[in-house]
Amino acid sequence: MLKRELHAGEAETIALAIEQQPDVVFLDESEARRVANLYGLRITGIIGILMRAKSEGRIRSLQDELDKLRNETGFCIDDKLYNRVLQYAEESHY
Repeated sequence: MLKRELHAGEAETIALAIEQQPDVVFLDESEARRVANLYGLRITGIIGILMRAKSEGRIRSLQDELDKLRNETGFCIDDKLYNRVLQYAEESHY
């Protein structure tokens, strides 16, 4: 069923997580996150990891890292999410 709704890698990740019950599953695609939630899996993605890195002082600027993702890798981040994350990290200029 998972392979019909998701890419193979995402389906395998979720199937393994259901079997192994890890503390957290790393997923970025919205459809994969939706399906993982149906199975009660705790998820995070690259933005969550960057937010944690910022709060732990491992990166200086969350905005710089998000901009690199957007501009250098083509990673899609909705403008509302982008602004909300920066506001949460107290980097917002709004």
